[in-house]
Amino acid sequence: MFTKVLIAEDMDDINTGVLTVLSSLEIDTIHHAQYCDDADLKAKKALIDQKPYDLLITDLSFVKDHREQKLSSGEELIVKLKTRQPNLKVIVYSVEDKLQRVRRLVNEHEIDAYVCKGRKSLQELTAAIKKVFKGEQHLSQKVNNALSPKNDMEIDDYDIVLLKLLSKGLSQDEIAKDLKARSVSPNSLSSIEKRLSKLKIYFKANNAIHLIANAKDLGLI
Repeated sequence: MFTKVLIAEDMDDINTGVLTVLSSLEIDTIHHAQYCDDADLKAKKALIDQKPYDLLITDLSFVKDHREQKLSSGEELIVKLKTRQPNLKVIVYSVEDKLQRVRRLVNEHEIDAYVCKGRKSLQELTAAIKKVFKGEQHLSQKVNNALSPKNDMEIDDYDIVLLKLLSKGLSQDEIAKDLKARSVSPNSLSSIEKRLSKLKIYFKANNAIHLIANAKDLGLI
């Protein structure tokens, strides 16, 4: 079993739950941080001391307060720690269930498990830790389709362009004119309407404002 684990989580009650799970697995050293910058410093010091962490469990979203932070999200923390310690095992423990973000975390940042917070999630976290220790991957059922080749949609550069133009307050008609002016296709109004409708479904957005908010939360725009 893992011997030294770092938890990055800003909510006290969730921290307590994760600590309980790790204690039940008889892990020797457990440290936690409520800020990504603090977690980064702990991981850096552990490497300098030649006593590195072998597992990071992190949330993705951290509530902003009076402290100014260089690292504002769990994803940024993962990238930073993985740069120094590529073999570090990582489990994301988050309420977010966007497939695109899970796919990016697995494929680009090589996380080992993604556990969605919810009912019985601590039991699932226990199982995930055991699987990751064995070298196996784990994804919660809610996001298990993130890596499926049959996933109904992939976000590409064209989608990012649409989202950026929409975020600037352009109407669909104005977006069509902008794309035509730059020779970007498809640029017909019907094509743009259909693509934005699919994006709303994919991002579980009720309207254009909600769509842009979700896209920004994921760091896509």
